[in-house]
Amino acid sequence: MTALTFTVLDVAPQPYAAEPILNARLRIEEGTGATVHAIALRCQVRIQPHKRRYSEAEAEGLLDLFGPRDRWGSTLRNFLWLNASAMVQGFTGSCEVDLPMPCTYDFEVSASKYLHALEAGGLAVPLEFLFSGTIFTKSESGFSVGQVPWDREASYDMPVQAWKDLVAAHFPNSGWVRLDHATVATLARFKSERGLISLDDAINLLVAREAVE
Repeated sequence: MTALTFTVLDVAPQPYAAEPILNARLRIEEGTGATVHAIALRCQVRIQPHKRRYSEAEAEGLLDLFGPRDRWGSTLRNFLWLNASAMVQGFTGSCEVDLPMPCTYDFEVSASKYLHALEAGGLAVPLEFLFSGTIFTKSESGFSVGQVPWDREASYDMPVQAWKDLVAAHFPNSGWVRLDHATVATLARFKSERGLISLDDAINLLVAREAVE
């Protein structure tokens, strides 16, 4: 029977990755002295928005997610950010391992909206890591297989700058918005009819018109 404890040491962008990935550096400790041959580790990472304060600018950016401040008592609840997994090599006592956390900048995803609204110099993002998976251990009689208990968890306050740096590396001075094909076609026609250079110019013109009206 193993006894595992998880600690999150750091969360930072994975350098040179082809897609946006944050690495969570984990320390895993085994308290019974058993030799762990491997762990097929799974983790659910959740954001705990009620555990931090928000500036007025951040509150404005979070309006779509949580509504006005007077409703936050009922709307500010933990929500899923992502699911991650890793294979942990064998160890005795303790080890450190990277948990890759694939991210998206899709604004249809609540976590992307949330993180985009936060100010780089503001408070950290409170994260909750919920671990599960399969443990393979060595013994005198061979190998045994067990499960990571469902109550294994850890907390970590991720600097907002870690997310900002990740986005800046993969989407320099740009963002990603999903539109229907028909919407893209209409927007492209609007751009061409007015001799605009880019779809960005077309959207800026439409927003400016709406502001004037």
